[in-house]
Amino acid sequence: MLPLIPPLPSLLPLLQSWFDTSLLDGKTLILLVAILLVLGVCWIGSRLLRRQPAANLDAAIIRTFDNRVSAWLTICLLLAVTMLFGRIFTVLFFFFVSFWALREFITMTPTRRGDHRTLFWVFFLFTPLQYVMVAFDWYQLYTIVIPVYASLFIPGRIAMTGDTKRFLERIAKIQFGLLICVYALSHAPALLYLKLQRLNMTSYEWEEWNGKPAGILLFFVIMVQVSDTLHFAWDRLFGKHVIAPTVNSTRTWEGIIGAAVGTAIAGMLIQLLLPVTPFTWYGAGIMAALISVMASSGSMTMSAIKRDRGVKDYGTLVQGHAGVLDRIDSVCFAAPIFFHVTRFFLERPETASEMARQLTGNLPF
Repeated sequence: MLPLIPPLPSLLPLLQSWFDTSLLDGKTLILLVAILLVLGVCWIGSRLLRRQPAANLDAAIIRTFDNRVSAWLTICLLLAVTMLFGRIFTVLFFFFVSFWALREFITMTPTRRGDHRTLFWVFFLFTPLQYVMVAFDWYQLYTIVIPVYASLFIPGRIAMTGDTKRFLERIAKIQFGLLICVYALSHAPALLYLKLQRLNMTSYEWEEWNGKPAGILLFFVIMVQVSDTLHFAWDRLFGKHVIAPTVNSTRTWEGIIGAAVGTAIAGMLIQLLLPVTPFTWYGAGIMAALISVMASSGSMTMSAIKRDRGVKDYGTLVQGHAGVLDRIDSVCFAAPIFFHVTRFFLERPETASEMARQLTGNLPF
């Protein structure tokens, strides 16, 4: 008989994996310290520039740059702390970020009384359930529960209230918010559970990758940061052809191309100097460019939603700063693509076959 859910792991190995403090090795730790130092220097520099009234630079540009650096420095500091304590704390960190981002998204999109009970299930069932499944590494479940079951539950539950005013628009708002803020973002901590292989560039044979999983997550986060920074710089220094003025008057084609090329170079350099991923040096460049393109697409998409709702930012968790969703929109769009492409090309064959044996081991044929 085919089991309804994957077999539960024994409690002790599960707890050991959750509280595993060996997510970071020497190379990953060096990279983490380096990015924190770079962000710290940029933060100090931006603060000094903001205090110079006679500066030749545009005050609005300096303020925007300072807000971005402050947000990324905070995120990286919190991520570093959670990585030191293990997988479960990292998953919890992303859970709270998802919960707050979803709250911002739903707050921005007005709902009706008939939606409130549906939102209760969205916030207190599907959101925590998604991260519980990630923590248990139930790949077959966390990749389908929200896009299939939650997406069908939401319209069905709202229909039961009998409120049909703007019905399609209301369910689309909730479905999209849950998809982006929870489902997509949950693929970032899921990177910690991948079991991958690497191509030996000497023998050109596949071998098990013995690196630390935090290296892949850190590589992903850094590439998103680099992409956002380069896009911001290229738009203002070389941007001439605006993509969609009604969506974002500063996003240009030069910015997207420049950010993708620059991020690819940064990814290759990191892999050559501190190989924290199973990618080859050119594979790291391709993946970094893919991250950059998806990050830019995420920023444009969320900007379009804000324009549609007539708001500037999704929230103001910290006075003077944009909301959480304003800072992680690029992460949300890039995370699932990076996760699935990495898993498709580099997953160890025995991992997939072992999982298949577990699910079909009780079948009579």
